[in-house]
Amino acid sequence: MINLLIYYFSLPFLYAIAYLPFGILYKFSDFVCFVLFRIFGYRKRVVYQNLQNAFPEKSATEIQAIAQEFYRHFCDIILETIKTLTLTEDQLRDRMNFDDTAIFEKYQREKRSVLIVCGHTGNWEYGGARFAIENLHDLFVLYHPLHNRHFDQLIYRMRTRFGYDLFPMKKALKGMFEHKNKVSATAFIADQTPAPQHAHWMNFLNQDTPVFLGTEKIARKFNYPVIYMSVRRLRRGHYAIMPELLFDQPRQTKEFEITEAHTRRLEKDIRAQPAVWLWSHRRWKHRRLV
Repeated sequence: MINLLIYYFSLPFLYAIAYLPFGILYKFSDFVCFVLFRIFGYRKRVVYQNLQNAFPEKSATEIQAIAQEFYRHFCDIILETIKTLTLTEDQLRDRMNFDDTAIFEKYQREKRSVLIVCGHTGNWEYGGARFAIENLHDLFVLYHPLHNRHFDQLIYRMRTRFGYDLFPMKKALKGMFEHKNKVSATAFIADQTPAPQHAHWMNFLNQDTPVFLGTEKIARKFNYPVIYMSVRRLRRGHYAIMPELLFDQPRQTKEFEITEAHTRRLEKDIRAQPAVWLWSHRRWKHRRLV
């Protein structure tokens, strides 16, 4: 009952944000950023510790600048995500460039399904929606359901209104088997934190890091080409999808080769645009088991 009350209390506020023109939306984002960063210091210790560990070569002034830019981008992402409740296809095309579709067109002609791997960079929510409206492959995105089922249903509607579907992480294989006769693209956001006993450990952003093996295991099982999807920020509120083929025949790869390749590719993107990754996430909370 409490969750339901919170949901219905929040709904008018969320839709009020969703109907804001983009110019006003970003002014509101600046205000939210001031409150989160300057007043409450939301996860400030986590953000600064992550940045200092990842970039030991940078000065305190440089770390401060990245952190400030991160908080601004982080607030933009929250409000842009809410904006998907009312976002139109024309607005989406204007704000998310996706000019290089040749890789997907090739595999569509060959009737081959693919795996997409990406990270929490740029605006990953707009990235999925932008891909879906191109009608290249049937898109399925893996996600973690929310504990509050009312908000989970709202997020589901937000994410699927442009034509793609969602698989809960725990049902990824089941979902892929059910849709194996479709020419599909299944998207993995592969920079979340796995349990240490089920992870592959590698050096990532100057730290010993556990990495999910799910993308590699499923790619080799189905022999689906692996495409890394870079989502870069061009300027405030505007992004670009840049796909890159990593492996055409995953079954011919060595163990951990796929995992290390997409993780290195993500690291390259983060170093190029450090402020647009999700630094507030406790990515390094686990230690390698001895």
